Amino acid sequence: MSKLVFFNIPAYGHTNPTLGVVRELVARGNQVWYYSFAPFQKVIQEAGATFVPCDDAALGMTPSPEDSARVGKDLAFSIDLIVRATLALDEKICRDMERIAPDGIVADSMAFWGKLAAQKLGIPFLSSTTTFAFNRASAKVMGQGMGNLFSMVRAVPKIHRSLRRLRAYGYPVKNVFSILENDNATHTIVYTSRYFQPAAETFSPRYVFVGPSLRPIRQPLAPSPQKTVYISLGTVNNQNLPFYRSCLTALGETPYRVVMAVGRESMRHALGPLPANVQAEAMVDQIGADVFLTHCGMNSVSEALFFDVPLVCCPQTQEQRGVANRVLALGAGLLLPDDSPQAIAQAIGIALSDPSYRAHAATIAQSFRESGGAPQAAETILQVIAQDRATGT
Repeated sequence: MSKLVFFNIPAYGHTNPTLGVVRELVARGNQVWYYSFAPFQKVIQEAGATFVPCDDAALGMTPSPEDSARVGKDLAFSIDLIVRATLALDEKICRDMERIAPDGIVADSMAFWGKLAAQKLGIPFLSSTTTFAFNRASAKVMGQGMGNLFSMVRAVPKIHRSLRRLRAYGYPVKNVFSILENDNATHTIVYTSRYFQPAAETFSPRYVFVGPSLRPIRQPLAPSPQKTVYISLGTVNNQNLPFYRSCLTALGETPYRVVMAVGRESMRHALGPLPANVQAEAMVDQIGADVFLTHCGMNSVSEALFFDVPLVCCPQTQEQRGVANRVLALGAGLLLPDDSPQAIAQAIGIALSDPSYRAHAATIAQSFRESGGAPQAAETILQVIAQDRATGT
């Protein structure tokens, strides 16, 4: 039996993929402590881990819905959030690690406080990457514009001040890329396949691409003789009332069954009476859809592709645009040019009528299934620990 500690940031997109890995590790007889924040306590405990709250030590670092919307769009804000949480948690985590004496630490690529504890205490470390693995080559393939990132860093002195604070606490942070990417010597679990990962050949064998770790299906779409259009903007950007109204105008009173995941109850009320062919839910599992109109969050896209569902891409952030670019490059979907009713209706029609989109989605799905999923991630973690024990490094 091994003792393992997980660290994560307060974000569903970064937490959900790790839960299957936790379940797998616990099922194999290992103990898992999971450092996270109050909104995630229930799902973490359901996965079998001991939940360790970070809210008090991190001085209320769980972002508000408004602040969550800034993550991924405002680089300076995102880095400042990471730095403040890291410094607030540093003493508590290092003290706890001395007490628990874990055999290994698994930390989200944005949860620097876990990486720091591993470095300070000499504990075997693995990075958990729920987005695409990031380096200069992959960013170029995704069309994310490294020059734009460099310009942003130079233009925002606040980021430089944040990095200096990290260095004062012993972090070997050279620049913002020290936070956004791992080097090729770091054991890294990536929740996608080598086929779907841009520039996969530029990452070392220590990067293990395990495919998506999907959450259990709890609310599947009921079978329907109609073509089903599923619409979601994720858990952060799902309060876009004008977008949903455009969807109603475009798809209401059509032969399609339209299912919109809109999050809060208040949003469902704000939509008013719905056409007979449309339903608005807090959330559903998209298995059973024929096409997915998506913001291109990594988890949402992975889940859709795993079930061979073609995509209409409506990215909201730079990171999501990178995911959308990869979907387009592999032919599994098309880009929504704007959120007008006319554009939505046309894009949905094309995605449903052209069988090539579903065929390309199925190719990606096969690469996911062949990557090993949560069992492969758990096996990788245990192998790294075993290797450390054997070599004493």
